[in-house]
Amino acid sequence: MAPMNGNGFYRQQLGEMTVTVVSDGTAPLAALLPTWGANPDRQGEFAAALADYGVAATNTVNHFNPVVIEIGGRRTLIDTGRGGTGGQLVANLARAGITPQSINTVFITHGHGDHIGGLTANGQPVFTNAQHVMGEAEFNFWTTQANPNDAVKNNLIALKGRFRLIAAGAEIVPGLTSVSTPGHTANHLSVLARVGTGPGLMVFGDAAGHFLLSLKYEGAYVGFDADGAQAARTRQAIFARATDEKLWVTGYHFPFPALGHLRRAAPGSYEFEPTVWNWS
Repeated sequence: MAPMNGNGFYRQQLGEMTVTVVSDGTAPLAALLPTWGANPDRQGEFAAALADYGVAATNTVNHFNPVVIEIGGRRTLIDTGRGGTGGQLVANLARAGITPQSINTVFITHGHGDHIGGLTANGQPVFTNAQHVMGEAEFNFWTTQANPNDAVKNNLIALKGRFRLIAAGAEIVPGLTSVSTPGHTANHLSVLARVGTGPGLMVFGDAAGHFLLSLKYEGAYVGFDADGAQAARTRQAIFARATDEKLWVTGYHFPFPALGHLRRAAPGSYEFEPTVWNWS
């Protein structure tokens, strides 16, 4: 019998897919603005929206939500959290009854440290039986820099031989397809998961940004976006697609369990509707 939802993981069946959002924990966030709504001319508008929706603007937390998708008995982990002493991915995988050795594929949406940091521990690969997959352009961007950061050196360059590099739009594994979502990084990839005619799931990674501001305000971007204008355009495209196709969605930095649907509130403006919690 599968463990009851709630202690660091949330499992939901979507047709033939078992989707498990696994929290990597949270990090303190002294102020939400301007990081999560970075447009300098819209700070007052963003602050008013946070107050209107009762979303804390200070002394809050940032969530990190990797996802495991199981199809036909094979498990794919999308992103790996921060690793180190702060990362809670492996502990929460265990609570969900998932061992690192049972992961067949690891897919990385982009090369930021809070997505690749859990690939290794103490210099050794964590997911020893998994093929690692990443977009070729994104992988090359990070690994060919003159002075790559420690996260890249320890988790991408050190594991280079484990990676299968793909083009945007390519299949990751049967049922999971990469989706080009540039802007947060130049070659960021999201994931569309679907088996047959069953329900679809869009794993946004960081392409979605903030669960309120990025959805509500067309043109909004976040401080970590490499190209804010492009990221905002990408968000409009993927939010429209998710809404029009009635896809399930999950955002890496959305509040746990970070799983639900989008609704169109007005032209260019969307809202996140979280799933109704189910303990089983």
